[in-house]
Amino acid sequence: MPELNPKQAIERRAREIAEPIVAREGLELIDVEYLHEREGWVLRLFIDRPGGRVSLDDCSAASRAVDTALDVEDLIPHEYHLEVSSPGLNRPLTRPEHFRRVEGKKVKVKTYGPIGEPPRKNFSGQLARVAQEGVVVTVEGAGEFQIPFKDIAKANLEFEDY
Repeated sequence: MPELNPKQAIERRAREIAEPIVAREGLELIDVEYLHEREGWVLRLFIDRPGGRVSLDDCSAASRAVDTALDVEDLIPHEYHLEVSSPGLNRPLTRPEHFRRVEGKKVKVKTYGPIGEPPRKNFSGQLARVAQEGVVVTVEGAGEFQIPFKDIAKANLEFEDY
């Protein structure tokens, strides 16, 4: 496994700290982002309620609990803002179970390197199947592409407005 850069290390450790705390609130941690924006550094947690909706109270409770744990851990050595929110309509897909929940729906997948014939790194289409080792995405006009989980850099559900 490649060595993590400092940003990735903070995201991974933040996930390790936040996941059990969020789970105690009856919620699921979907994704963690650590990035520099115009206002400064932001640690953003996306949470969901399995089988339900995330409320503002859910976000506030998770934020308070996680913030305290992060302060104790002193994970980030400089000033930052903690944001906790719902993943929204174009929710990130970061785990096999996330993909299984949206099987048959439209997704967007970006890979670390080119895959398939002709080689491409961006796939937008129907999530045809989820297997143990990866996913199959049907791209209109180009066919099916098998994408191993290890090659997925980023993936999300694509909201379809009907």
